[in-house]
Amino acid sequence: MDFERNLDKYAELAVKVGVNIQPGQTLLVRSPIECAPFVRKVLVHAYNVGAKHVHIEWSDEQCTLLKYLNAPEESFNEFPKWTSDQYVDIAKEGGAFLTIYAQDPDLLKDVDPQRVANFQKASAMALKEWRSYTLSDKCKWSIVSIPTESWAKKIFPNVSTSEAIDKLWEAIFKCSRVEGQDPIKAWKKHNEDLKLRMNFLNEKNFKTLKFKSAKTDITMELPEGHIWLSGASEDPNGINFNPNIPTEEVFTMPHKYEVNGVVYSTKPLVYGGNVIDNFSLTFKDGKIVDFTAEKGAETLGKLIDTDEGSHYLGEVALVPFKSPISDTNIVFFNTLYDENASCHFALGSAYKTCIKDGDQIKEGESDKHGVNESLTHVDFMIGSNDMNIIGETYDGEKIQIFKDGNWAF
Repeated sequence: MDFERNLDKYAELAVKVGVNIQPGQTLLVRSPIECAPFVRKVLVHAYNVGAKHVHIEWSDEQCTLLKYLNAPEESFNEFPKWTSDQYVDIAKEGGAFLTIYAQDPDLLKDVDPQRVANFQKASAMALKEWRSYTLSDKCKWSIVSIPTESWAKKIFPNVSTSEAIDKLWEAIFKCSRVEGQDPIKAWKKHNEDLKLRMNFLNEKNFKTLKFKSAKTDITMELPEGHIWLSGASEDPNGINFNPNIPTEEVFTMPHKYEVNGVVYSTKPLVYGGNVIDNFSLTFKDGKIVDFTAEKGAETLGKLIDTDEGSHYLGEVALVPFKSPISDTNIVFFNTLYDENASCHFALGSAYKTCIKDGDQIKEGESDKHGVNESLTHVDFMIGSNDMNIIGETYDGEKIQIFKDGNWAF
């Protein structure tokens, strides 16, 4: 009974806090078929708050794997236009998008990385217009996760499948603040707390950030007019939504050409059905000039070479080492969770909401503002319990932002 009640509260949270569906809106849910029971609850809650349509786009990982193993080479250079047209049409009419992210981290480990890279690039190019809506919050979107057998067993390999799923559900409910009496009220308070951090950073208007730990030593400048944002966003109508559930981050963009030093990963990155782990990136004048990886080096190289912009950073996010997600002591092999347990950077495109009048910056003019453009946007985790971050203002004042992995103010 408790599980079913929590599952229903989680679905309600996704609808009312995640995408915050308003009367008359269309919702597109993208989900693995394993998550159907949850999707049905989402559908009911969406219609109960007035959704006009709820469209479901199902996926099946085994079918995905079989395609990669059997389809002709040229198929990975194409993406269905009818899919991208549907996304853009829904975004233009003011619809919302809920993605249920529950990927098997090792799904494509035996697949030629070039095939994966080709399809990642083809899909990114096809969905470029749609991503312009999500990257600038011109439509509401949110990501949540649901346990699947393969994902749960990756995290908890030494217990039965059913126990692994139960343990993962327990962690998800805890990290998403579902277990309390009123999760929606809890999220309102959480968003307010994050906003306090955001406001402090915006008031200080830092020119430079320096990240230093036992391994990482990197300095970045922030572009003039940069804006720090937190967990909650607003659509063009001023309606709040939470792109990530859970979230613990406050984030902005670095200046594209003003990042120098070396950064080391602190959690695995799952990209394109492969795990990249224990890797480092060296930056000079914003660009990656060298990288290493103990696992997934070829996949990392393909990611970096997606396009010119994927050689640069588009996001810097501050996340305390002590948080509900980090306190589980679980490596989730899922970016949604791992990025919200750790400070992180993102390779690729910046969110234009993170700079003043970003929505007025035309394509091709981003460079002069220090804003990175790319077909991709991939977060990777760099936070640790010995991470210290010093911010320097335009008048030379130095302020400690993080001390030993946590907020210093």
